[in-house]
Amino acid sequence: MRAGDLGVPFRLPLLLLGFASLLVGVLAGLARLGWNVPPATAQVMLLHGPLMVSGFLGTVIGLERAVAIGRRWAYAGPLLTGLGGAAILAGLPVQAGAAAIALGSLVLLVGTTMITLRQRELFMATMALGALSWLAGNIMWLTGSPVQGVVALWMNFLVLTIAGERLELSRLLPPSPGAKLAFGVILTTLLAGGFLSSDPVGIILFGAGLLGLALWLLRQDIARRTVKGRGLTRFIAVCLLSGYAWLAVGSVTLLAAGSLTGLAYDAVLHAVLIGFVFSMVFGHAAVIFPSVMRVKMPYHWTFYLPLLALHASLLVRLAGDALALPDVRALGGLLNAVALALFVASTVSSVIRGFRSTRRSHAPASAPG
Repeated sequence: MRAGDLGVPFRLPLLLLGFASLLVGVLAGLARLGWNVPPATAQVMLLHGPLMVSGFLGTVIGLERAVAIGRRWAYAGPLLTGLGGAAILAGLPVQAGAAAIALGSLVLLVGTTMITLRQRELFMATMALGALSWLAGNIMWLTGSPVQGVVALWMNFLVLTIAGERLELSRLLPPSPGAKLAFGVILTTLLAGGFLSSDPVGIILFGAGLLGLALWLLRQDIARRTVKGRGLTRFIAVCLLSGYAWLAVGSVTLLAAGSLTGLAYDAVLHAVLIGFVFSMVFGHAAVIFPSVMRVKMPYHWTFYLPLLALHASLLVRLAGDALALPDVRALGGLLNAVALALFVASTVSSVIRGFRSTRRSHAPASAPG
């Protein structure tokens, strides 16, 4: 651990705060679909989106970024977003949770900008613009804008953060100048669409940007080569490529609908935020979780089970949206929750296997008889 960094025992509570938002956020989503959930969860069902995007994903991304920065002040970001989610869960005024989340996103933007100033690279600028989008969306939400009015900015936060991380890894297979130019155009289109999403022209720009990014990543990402590998390398590539496919599905759905309303709202958001974002989470968990929590997560073929469940559940959910069948959509939502539960179980199981293998490797050899 670097001098000035925060030890693993202090990181764990931040991670647990994020997972608390995930748990209640999933239950709140089920309540929105008509499933019976604990009454306390049903009370926050209108805040399903903020809990999932900011309370969980924002906290986890902020924690990962704080570990990369290696300074204690950077952990204020995930602490604030985690506490913001906890405030919502505790039934405090929404503005209290939104204010904490906005401050946490400001810390992330400051930290990411500092790294960008040291590493003047396109991938860092992309992640900084993602953090800026998140902060802008959080400020709008804090000042009274409905969730539907800021969701494109929240989506840009996640999409651009992931794109920046993949662009960073593409240095092993650098894109051509033309590909970099195309990425710049896509980035500009996404930002314009995100900030103008209340206007029909903004929606078209946003949908075109998402589609352009999906096609760019499918063409440029090193996953096209690593999918031919084995074990964890192949699993990560499968997660990435399938996630890019869902990003394309979400963007085409948005362009066809022309708005983020009605059933298109549900289909677009879950194709992107569940299909794309959580495919990335599933794929990178065995890399990021060990670096953050200093544990081992040995690969096992069962890693594929949550991924398959995720894709199957989304197909059911989007079929319910397309056919306007609420019961089918509700079933798909329940299966989404099952897929996430399988992922958590798979992660815990892998950590236990890693702990056992470490303990065996450090066990003293038996004395000869």
